[in-house]
Amino acid sequence: MSILGWLVLGLIAGFVASKIYAGSGQGVVLDIVLGVIGAIVGGFLFNTFGGAGVTGFNLYSMVVAIIGAVIVLWIYHAVTGRRSG
Repeated sequence: MSILGWLVLGLIAGFVASKIYAGSGQGVVLDIVLGVIGAIVGGFLFNTFGGAGVTGFNLYSMVVAIIGAVIVLWIYHAVTGRRSG
């Protein structure tokens, strides 16, 4: 997947995950960063437990990235002390 694909996937995953977790987005740049990191974390976790990680720009990869981004957001809020919603 290209860099642009990762950025778009990360933006969407980060935005959706922040809506799920906190009820509002964290800002475009932070949503992209958390989403891309979340896609990497989600892909790693899915591969570790026997599933396929991020396979391209498709619905399955989006779900993997969103799950990873929610985990990353949870860690981010735990470290920074910010409370959700």
